[in-house]
Amino acid sequence: MEKRRISTEFTREDEPIETSLRPQHLEDYVGQKKVKDNLKIYIEAARQRKEPLDHVLLYGPPGLGKTTLAGIIANEMGVNLKVTAGPAIEKPGEMAAILNNLQEGDVLFVDEIHRLNRQVEEVLYPAMEDFVIDVVIGKGSSARSIRLELPRFTLVGATTRAGMLSAPLRDRFGVVNRLEFYTPEELTTIIRHSAERLGVEVEEEGARELARRSRGTPRLANRLLKRVRDFAQIKYDGRITREVTEFALNLLEVDKLGLDNTDRRIITTLIHNFGGGPVGVETLAVSLGEDAGTLEDVYEPYLVQNGLLLRTPRGRMASDTAYHHFGLQPPER
Repeated sequence: MEKRRISTEFTREDEPIETSLRPQHLEDYVGQKKVKDNLKIYIEAARQRKEPLDHVLLYGPPGLGKTTLAGIIANEMGVNLKVTAGPAIEKPGEMAAILNNLQEGDVLFVDEIHRLNRQVEEVLYPAMEDFVIDVVIGKGSSARSIRLELPRFTLVGATTRAGMLSAPLRDRFGVVNRLEFYTPEELTTIIRHSAERLGVEVEEEGARELARRSRGTPRLANRLLKRVRDFAQIKYDGRITREVTEFALNLLEVDKLGLDNTDRRIITTLIHNFGGGPVGVETLAVSLGEDAGTLEDVYEPYLVQNGLLLRTPRGRMASDTAYHHFGLQPPER
């Protein structure tokens, strides 16, 4: 799969800018109003009772701020944040060591928590419920189990695939929140704040145009802002206007709906090669030279969410919206 500029997955390029631009408190966090309002109440209640916050599960597409929210929860509770990821923990003993090193009230953030293996996951069950872990010492007939007390902590789990979480693990989270895509207005505010921290001047219309092409995702908005800033610095006077944004993103092949060259190739292949569909995903993938799983998991979600691609029992179809976007007349259904 080719590297995509509009991918919402975390990359090395994002690390320095995301770290510096992440808000530290709920009042500075833009968007996700429902999630933010609920968390504010839960955090305040826990602080008044002088208890750790209940375990929190955050799920939704990548790039929407799950890691940022985990950091905010720790800051608002006035405790330390420990960060790890599901794939990084291979053995139950590694999870036991992480839990045993926590301090009272700490927030343990586990990214991609759906990728924990089953043995590691089972260590979490008593830890989350009773704040204890069972450690087996010795081997064979001399083996014995010791129960260790843990400090009371808050587990914040993040996942892009909530359906892959096992029911026992999911049921142990007291606070479950889904993060939604951001509106262009919310992204415009984020872009203005980011531009201010980066020391670049951005006009309102330039920020709006950038927001419209950012696929509802702050991570992508900040990444594109960096690229547009380069064009503004070299080709223009350093200010990001609508003209600069359109010029830069057109060269980067990101169109007005945030589609890149691969997205457009999927739709145009569907229209021109298969009459708009329906066509099976395997057949479509072969014609594109892509893996069917990659097509379903990486490319299709955004196209489906924006009404450009239809998933039907008979196969994939291009919607009327897709035809209009490419200046074509939709066929009679």
